[in-house]
Amino acid sequence: MNLKLALLIKPAWLAGWLLLAVSHPAFGQPLPLAQPASAGFSVSRLEKMHSVIQKFIDDGKHAGAVTMIVRQGMIVDWHTYGTRDLETKAPMEKETIMRIYSMSKIITSVAVLMLLEDGRFNLEDPVANFIPELKGVKVFKSGTADHPELVDAKSPITIKHLLTHTAGYTYGSTNNPVDELTRRADLWNAPSFKEFITRVGKLPLAHQPGEAFLYGINTDILGYLVEVVSGQKFEDFLQERLFNPLGMVDTGFLVPERKRPRLARIYGPGPDGKLQVMAPILDSYHGPGQGFPSGGGGLFSTIGDYARFGQMLLNGGKLDGCQILGRKTVELMMANHLNHLERPTHVWSPSDGFGLGGSVRIDLAKGSRLGSVGQFGWSGAATTYFNLDPREKTLALLFVQHLPHNQHGIFEKFSTLFYQALTD
Repeated sequence: MNLKLALLIKPAWLAGWLLLAVSHPAFGQPLPLAQPASAGFSVSRLEKMHSVIQKFIDDGKHAGAVTMIVRQGMIVDWHTYGTRDLETKAPMEKETIMRIYSMSKIITSVAVLMLLEDGRFNLEDPVANFIPELKGVKVFKSGTADHPELVDAKSPITIKHLLTHTAGYTYGSTNNPVDELTRRADLWNAPSFKEFITRVGKLPLAHQPGEAFLYGINTDILGYLVEVVSGQKFEDFLQERLFNPLGMVDTGFLVPERKRPRLARIYGPGPDGKLQVMAPILDSYHGPGQGFPSGGGGLFSTIGDYARFGQMLLNGGKLDGCQILGRKTVELMMANHLNHLERPTHVWSPSDGFGLGGSVRIDLAKGSRLGSVGQFGWSGAATTYFNLDPREKTLALLFVQHLPHNQHGIFEKFSTLFYQALTD
């Protein structure tokens, strides 16, 4: 039967088959499609979003981008812009593979919560119960990197401290002595996960565990925790327990040779202000037994794969009949776990706290941005963005490959233009 004619006739059995086909990743469609108007979006207002994102490309600020809007489990808008490779002129495509960097953190956090649901630990358990290298860690008090004055930790680092970035670990990105010591540890060139943890175990904390939010290597430590507790390689656990069940066919720590033509290059400003290729950061994994998989920033994915992951969370932990997490676990994940601190928000926002692996909006007005109390998400270093909004039942994703992170403020524009397009 001619497909166009079949779509007009729409017998019940064919409609059901088509719904399955377009919602299964094997068919290249990660979730079912819906017309914007039927899902409460204005087509003309979505065109505003397309025009603004396209202008970033036309102005030479970004090489390319992909955007996706999902509501009530259906793709309302999926758009590509520009190129994934300026030299070959290869276009940015819906299935383009990109480095998602810190958006890996939400995935790793879900893996930890799966083991919590397996009864393997409690969130308040000291992580040293499972990783003895982290027993007896010290806290920096004063001095220099060469001559630090260290004191004992008043309490052990817990699994929850790592999930909420309140343990005291850093990324080595500033000029203070703890960051200098973190840089000297050369963590990302560790030849194995075990060696990575050994090096981490020698580092002092920047503050007492649980005292403040400090973004750092916490989620990479959690990846090792998953490996130790599950008895599987971290990458194998994710593949078996998360990626395969969710049909995330293009997500992993390596891009196979056959898929590399779909991989986008990362760009950034050159000396002349024009875009040039940028070297990847945190390149710690080169295959089984070669380096280690960074749970904090090492994953590659597509916007479609990540939409399936996000929809699972929005559905209360399940997708297509596959239960990844219980709905109460997802509820705990998206609560603000900084509310006991003097500052209940993370360092980049006066309106967003932090849950178990991602930010959560707790004050709409302080953010001065469109959104909802309870929205949850995070971004990646190469300018990728994920926003899950339980109130509006939406997912909003923007994938760019650009360093430095969000250099031209595309996240804020995208977020505003996504929300302004809602009409119902």
